[in-house]
Amino acid sequence: MNEFLDRAAAQVNNYTANEAAKSFVLTLAAIFERQLSIWATSTGRKDLAKLRGFQEHLQACAQHAGVNLAPDDLGAELDEMFMVAKVVRHGEGPSCERLRTMAPALWDHTIAEYRDLLPGPPRPSETLRIRKNDLVRYIRATTRFWGRADPLPMGSNGSTVLVKLIERRRTIGRRRLHA
Repeated sequence: MNEFLDRAAAQVNNYTANEAAKSFVLTLAAIFERQLSIWATSTGRKDLAKLRGFQEHLQACAQHAGVNLAPDDLGAELDEMFMVAKVVRHGEGPSCERLRTMAPALWDHTIAEYRDLLPGPPRPSETLRIRKNDLVRYIRATTRFWGRADPLPMGSNGSTVLVKLIERRRTIGRRRLHA
């Protein structure tokens, strides 16, 4: 009975940790999109002030600041982060299908530490799995973008205090399930 209760507690903890990770990505993407929008309108360029949507802002701001989005997959990671946020916010739909094509590893169901707790057939948007290294990638991508956009010397390379705190933890949840 104790083993069963421990496994049940671990499932709830890991499910909750995954939901918290998805919420964090949603917040990070929203803040980054807001920063892009604010920065675009503060440049004084009317063409940047008229932009709508994440991709338009990202591409135009990168071009304006001379940020190359290709090296180390910066553009792809920012796009993936934003698509995760859209799936978390809206559930099933075109964004979910696009994300499943872009990042199938986010639906890796072979991991023994996580079990879906929702009743009924699994919905793809609900079985999206965000791990610690995904969070770190997204945080570093946003930090690298602004570090590269910064015209002053010593721009950030993506190593932030938040990344260091997340990397110290062995897992997002305190308990892990074992196969």
